[in-house]
Amino acid sequence: MSLKTNNISFRDMIPAKTWIRLLIVWTVVVLFSVWGNSLMGEGMTYAAAAGIFVVLLTTIIGAAFGVVKEADELAHKLGEPYGTLILTLSIVSIEVILISAVMLGPGEFPTIGKDSIFSVMMIIMNLVIGLCILLGGLKYGEQEYNAQGTMSYIAMIIMLGGLSMLLPNFIEGAGNGMFTNVQAISLSVLIVILYGFFLAFQTKTYSHLYVQPNEGSMEIPFKDRKLFSVNNLDGHTNGKPNNKREMLIRSIVLLAMILPIVLLSHNMATVVDFGIEAANLPLQLGGVLIAIIVFTPESMTAVKAALNNEFQRAINLCHGAFVSTVGLTVPAVLTIGLISGKVVRFGLTATEMILFFITLLLSLMTFLGKRTTPFVGIMHLVLFVMFMLLIFNP
Repeated sequence: MSLKTNNISFRDMIPAKTWIRLLIVWTVVVLFSVWGNSLMGEGMTYAAAAGIFVVLLTTIIGAAFGVVKEADELAHKLGEPYGTLILTLSIVSIEVILISAVMLGPGEFPTIGKDSIFSVMMIIMNLVIGLCILLGGLKYGEQEYNAQGTMSYIAMIIMLGGLSMLLPNFIEGAGNGMFTNVQAISLSVLIVILYGFFLAFQTKTYSHLYVQPNEGSMEIPFKDRKLFSVNNLDGHTNGKPNNKREMLIRSIVLLAMILPIVLLSHNMATVVDFGIEAANLPLQLGGVLIAIIVFTPESMTAVKAALNNEFQRAINLCHGAFVSTVGLTVPAVLTIGLISGKVVRFGLTATEMILFFITLLLSLMTFLGKRTTPFVGIMHLVLFVMFMLLIFNP
């Protein structure tokens, strides 16, 4: 069997189905660029809005799956935690784009950022983590993970979530869960700095805390750990890609998948606003919908990792997704609010605060050890169901 690691053909790098996906997605982009305004004008009917929503939803989710596919390929080339970081940042950038489109669109949605972030927390940390723990546990009994790395994620979630969504309810800010301009600027800078330091530690000296633990892998002296690549700790070859040309092409395809989501986000925001107002649905559903659209592909990847007995990768995807969501979304939303003059409210409601605290306490109890317990997964799932019930029956 011959291996052609350095002479991979262009066809082998990017399969035909990827080009078909790109063609379909960009065709929809062109159609809405030409006829979008006439289709979604003032005379838009309920039937037309429903049809447009289905087309846009299918296209954006299809593009999101394409993003995950290419990011996942890069992930396997780079190894952990670099690969998962690329995947997470790609997905979170889509969320920021969709939230920005809603904020800059017609109407006032002051809580769209908070609703989206909180929905991501409940989906990722309860629904997806619950499924990973339960399904992985049913298949393997117990699954190992790196407790130190996992605790650092939870610490970041407590810090970033507390500063951005709890603090505005208890400080003398602008009122109603809002920050003053000075507070918004200060918080954005602090979150960016904290998140930047976290990424630096995660990808450099302390990268060994975010790989699947193997027997003896943590016995390397601290001063010598920098001599070992992340993948060497995980039993693989070094993380340098064998084919720089392939990495470049996959990166271009990744961007080509993200760009249509950017271009269609305004249309999606318009249809979602119309549907929520017409059906008299809770405004929080807008944030839930954005979270579902954005994180469905990554959630499926996390569950797949748990079923492959790669539970640390599932944790990196889930907890890393929420840390990145707060680290990127909060500064972006606050900045957009300051520039555009839009009202931005990040303070959680009383009910959301209770769910926030329960989620954090349950997560701490779940990951204090070194192995998962399947029953705990059911607890996370019950908490998510309660979250959905409270949206419609607050």
